[in-house]
Amino acid sequence: FTEGVCEIWLTSEDTGAYGRDIGTDLPTLLWKLVEAIPEGAMLRLGMTNPPYILEHLEEMAKILNHPRVYAFLHIPVQSASDSVLMDMKREYCVADFKQVVDFLKEKVPGITIATDIICGFPGETDEDFQETMKLVEQYRFPSLFINQFYPRPGTPAAKMHQVPAAVKKQRTKDLSQLFHSYNPYDHKVGERQRVLVTEESFDSNYYVAHNPFYEQVLVPKDPLLMGKMVEVNIYEAGKHFMKGQPVSDARVYTASITRPLAKGEVSGLTEEFRHAPQNGTNWKAHPSAEIPVKTRLSSWMALQLPWQQGGGGLKILSVSLALLAVLVMFYYGGMKTEL
Repeated sequence: FTEGVCEIWLTSEDTGAYGRDIGTDLPTLLWKLVEAIPEGAMLRLGMTNPPYILEHLEEMAKILNHPRVYAFLHIPVQSASDSVLMDMKREYCVADFKQVVDFLKEKVPGITIATDIICGFPGETDEDFQETMKLVEQYRFPSLFINQFYPRPGTPAAKMHQVPAAVKKQRTKDLSQLFHSYNPYDHKVGERQRVLVTEESFDSNYYVAHNPFYEQVLVPKDPLLMGKMVEVNIYEAGKHFMKGQPVSDARVYTASITRPLAKGEVSGLTEEFRHAPQNGTNWKAHPSAEIPVKTRLSSWMALQLPWQQGGGGLKILSVSLALLAVLVMFYYGGMKTEL
C-alpha cells in the first residue's frame, strides 16, 4: 500500500482450503488481512470449491460484508448432475453448491457468485445437461465460465465413453445462448455506486472500476481517478459491464499518499534494484516511473558481461578462445590417432 497498490487479489488453486495443513483456516487469515487494508483499498478473494467453504459459511459471510472486501466469490459447480459430479471425482454434490450460494446470497445482499460449467463430460446425458441448464436459469450467474470438455491424454476421463463432439458443441452453444439471454445489470441503471478505479479498458477508451460486488464499471479516462475510490451515477448497462459518471460533490478516497503504480510498473521491487548504479556511481533516488532513460541504459550496461564492455574484457575473450582452440585440436587429434 505504501507503493500505491490499492487492490489485493488473494488466490490459489483452492483458496478455501487455506490453512488445513498448518492448523489454521481462511477466515483467520482474512480477519488479519483486513486489519492491514487502508480505507479506499479492497481485497478480492479467489476461487474456492464448495466442500471447504461449507465449513466456514458464517464467518465468510461476515468477511464478505466487510467494507474493504469485495462481495464476490468464484465457486465452481461444473455440472448440476450428481452422477456427473461423481464421475468427475468432485467432492461435493449439487445440494452442497446450492447451500453455499443460497446462504451467501441471503447473508451478503447483492453478492456476485461466479461459477464454471463443463459441457459434455464423459457419460453426461441429455437429462444431466438439462439439470445444468435449470441451475443457470435459476441463479442467472452474472459471471459464467463455460468450457467444452476435452479429453486430456493420460487422464481417467480420456478412457471413459466420450460424448460425441457434435453433441458437446451443441450443448455449449445452448448454454451460451441461455447465459446471453439475460442482462444482470439492467436494473442498476440510475443507481449511485462507490467504485475503485484500477486499470485501463482493452480499447483504451475508459478506465475500469469495480463496485463493492466486483461488478465492472467503466468510467471516463481521467488520470486523476486512477487508484481512487469515487462515487458514480450508473447511466448505462451491458452484458458484462456498467458505465458510470463520477459525482462531482462526492468524497474521493485514496488508499495511500503514494501515487498509484504507472502502467508497466511492478510492485515489490527493492530500492537497490529500482536505483541500479551507473559505472559504480549511485544515481540520486528517483521513483521508478521517473528514472531517466539514461539511468536505465546505464544500469543495463552495468549488468552486461565483461567482454561486452570492451577494454580488458576483449583480452580475456581472446585468450579464452585460443585455449578452446588448443583443446579442440588435441581432442580431434587424439580421435584420429585411435582410428
